[in-house]
Amino acid sequence: MSYTSNVYKTVDTIPQVYWESLNCCSNLYYSPEFLRSFELANTDIEFNYIFILKDKVAVAFANTQIVTIGIETITKNITMSNRIRRVVNNMFCKKQIRVLFCGNIFLSGEYGTFLKQNEPKTETFTAIAKSVEQLSKNTNRLSALFIKDFKNESLYITDHLKSYDYAAMHVEPNMIIKLKPEWQSFQDYTMALKSKYRVKANRADAKSEALETKLFSEKDIEIYKNELQNLYQNTIDNADFNAQILNLDTYNHLKKAFREKFIVKGYFLDNHLVGFLSAMQNDTNLDAHFIGIDYAKNKEFSIYPRILNDYVRLGIETNSNQINLGRTASEIKSTLGAKPEALTCYCKHKRYLPNLVLKPFIQNVQIKTFKQHHVFK
Repeated sequence: MSYTSNVYKTVDTIPQVYWESLNCCSNLYYSPEFLRSFELANTDIEFNYIFILKDKVAVAFANTQIVTIGIETITKNITMSNRIRRVVNNMFCKKQIRVLFCGNIFLSGEYGTFLKQNEPKTETFTAIAKSVEQLSKNTNRLSALFIKDFKNESLYITDHLKSYDYAAMHVEPNMIIKLKPEWQSFQDYTMALKSKYRVKANRADAKSEALETKLFSEKDIEIYKNELQNLYQNTIDNADFNAQILNLDTYNHLKKAFREKFIVKGYFLDNHLVGFLSAMQNDTNLDAHFIGIDYAKNKEFSIYPRILNDYVRLGIETNSNQINLGRTASEIKSTLGAKPEALTCYCKHKRYLPNLVLKPFIQNVQIKTFKQHHVFK
């Protein structure tokens, strides 16, 4: 059976029958409302939505974005010799490169491709790979392709990308807390911790006691939009790597579309916003999204540790089965009971010869190691 593909530039041009055929929208991250929120607010990104058809019926979907990144942003935070760094930087010739991402660049996890249930997974995923290849050929000034983020149980499917000259690379894991049904309150959760970690969690609450918190409405997000963007920029500036900066107008659209499922919580000190968290309740999971912190106040008032505690509170309050705390700061997240979920990405240079040089480098990239804490009794 041969497959065909259709590519759409905007969510609103996608036929409704495609969504109905895939039956994917129970996962909010594949819903047109979620995708539209990012598209409307981030106009500097080129979005493309790929649908794989069999007998004119949609059987697979891929979400792609084309973004411009500074090559030194990528290489400066990866462990390598100065000589290799110069080779990689020079390989791309320019300070700015255009990269085609398959997967949502603003989410950490397996949210870029969807394969319809009961369809042959390898064949439909291979059809996606071919369509991404064709899209790259039709895109001018493109330097690289990056397909993200796959769990270990998906690798038997996604490793077929290696036959298209992609190199696999491990990236920082998602940190996942599994919640137990008997934890009906934050106190129940802390009582399940070993003494050392219970003291740590309680200390974060005590040090942050001066902070006033507020769950933001759509109106609040609009009122504090500039402060939210500045605080978010603080975390970006402290991060090792970010492919793209999110325009937080996205939050207005997400709040309007998802109401109480999309959560933004502000932290105030003397009526001044000094931090925020955001999260999405997706079925039985609570997923941490972006945060923002005033780092000048962080140490004194334990803003970040309090945010992590509050993610646990939100997970319990929403009766979630697990909390995805996302990537980065893996060790401190493990002190709350989070465990790593390995993720693999695939990358290649668009041109054949540079890709020959790039592949061994990608395959040997080492992710940061961290101490995994075992916190429960």
